[in-house]
Amino acid sequence: MESGALGDALPDGRVSIGNASHFGPAFPSVDLSVPARRVGWRTGYRLALLGTDATVIAVTLLFAFSVRFDHAPLAELSQKTIVGLSLGVLWLITLAAFRSREIRELGAGSIEYQRVAKATFAAFGLLAVVAILLKLDASRGYLAIALPVGFFALLVERFFWRSWLLARRREGLCLTDAFIVGSHLDATRVTHDLLKHNHAGYRPAGVAFTDGTGGALSASVDGTAVPLVEFAHLADTVRATGARAVIVAGELPGGREQVQNLGWQLENSRTELILVSRLTDVAGPRIHMRPVEGLPMLHVDLPQYAGVNHSVKRGIDVVLAGVAFLLLSPVLGIVALAVLLDSPGPVLFRQERIGLAGERFTMFKFRSMVVDAEARLTDLARRNEGSGLLFKMRDDPRVTRVGAVIRRFSLDELPQLFNVLNGSMSLIGPRPPLPREVAAYEGRVNRRLLIKPGITGLWQVSGRSNLSWEESVKLDLYYVENWSVVTDFVILLKTVRAVLRKDGAY
Repeated sequence: MESGALGDALPDGRVSIGNASHFGPAFPSVDLSVPARRVGWRTGYRLALLGTDATVIAVTLLFAFSVRFDHAPLAELSQKTIVGLSLGVLWLITLAAFRSREIRELGAGSIEYQRVAKATFAAFGLLAVVAILLKLDASRGYLAIALPVGFFALLVERFFWRSWLLARRREGLCLTDAFIVGSHLDATRVTHDLLKHNHAGYRPAGVAFTDGTGGALSASVDGTAVPLVEFAHLADTVRATGARAVIVAGELPGGREQVQNLGWQLENSRTELILVSRLTDVAGPRIHMRPVEGLPMLHVDLPQYAGVNHSVKRGIDVVLAGVAFLLLSPVLGIVALAVLLDSPGPVLFRQERIGLAGERFTMFKFRSMVVDAEARLTDLARRNEGSGLLFKMRDDPRVTRVGAVIRRFSLDELPQLFNVLNGSMSLIGPRPPLPREVAAYEGRVNRRLLIKPGITGLWQVSGRSNLSWEESVKLDLYYVENWSVVTDFVILLKTVRAVLRKDGAY
């Protein structure tokens, strides 16, 4: 094996690439002179999921059993116990069959939650079919309690495990070492994204440029040095280091045949081959592969802005907003009284915003500023800390004492539950823009108006006031085109966490 960009071959056949001193302390580089240790976090994490899944299912079934059969005769309980045990086992089997604990789907995206949903409904559906065929007494009331309670509990459990995993990944732990291959432009872009977004779960262990390395031992990406390897020896290096992923960025020389050859070279290894799609801002569930006569056809579901799914979204909005209003009535009353006593002026702040299809509506909030806040905006324009069309100030002098507190915990947003109930807003959606902002929209930004604005959304759980205008627009547009009921549920859970952490709230 030649030395140079690839490095020196050790006597036992392992590969050494470069010198660790070249890489610097900023990058936790993989020691390529020894095979990577088999980190046990994957197995441990999946076993932990299995254990908590089983616990949640058991508690759910016991709860449903105690509620439904509290006064049932002892003779009837034996058969119902068998049905309950069968459902528990079947539920765990379907969670495994639908690959709900597959490592590459954990930590990001909504596929994990969708698989949990599919497995849950499949388990209950199969039980119903078996009960009919064998004429078992599977109480509909029992199943009606166990299904929603168990489904909700499993999603919450998976959400907390995901939060734990993301916290570890922010510390540089629980990451999968990956080699990125592609042109300088494509491979550098993907490496930059992986370094910036470690929640994706991959750590760049090396880069193979298909258009040459220039004899360099490492590439600098965002100030981080990443080892370089020769494209021709990529598969050997991956096997030698024990890396678990190869990411193909863009097109390879030789097209799909080269990708096929690379897959053949990695056969019988524990390495996954990942092709980075050039389809930007398209969520995974909208992409479907269908081979036709050997031709791999990639189908992309087009966004729909009417129909059954949107009716379901509206139904969920009404139910959840109504329940939230009833449960939070004491909080609404306390905040209203505090605003009234703190400073002169109305309790509610009314402002015209732009909603679905450009329709104007009045948005409600608890007043958190002095009554002449809008008139004083011009004088503060030069102190704007926001970007684009957004005005933001970390220490805005117009904010009242009570206003600062209710903003910190997003309590000023609670009156928008009225907007959800009257249909002008949704619980989840893009940020409701001001008329002057919409008047300055250019090009694709107008697509934010294709669905109702929301009390919370991706912008809320991704930094709130810390986001730039461009980042806020990008998140809103992504949500508009890729929303789903499961995604909405995840955003609601993340909103609770963001509010408690007070991330970007001012």
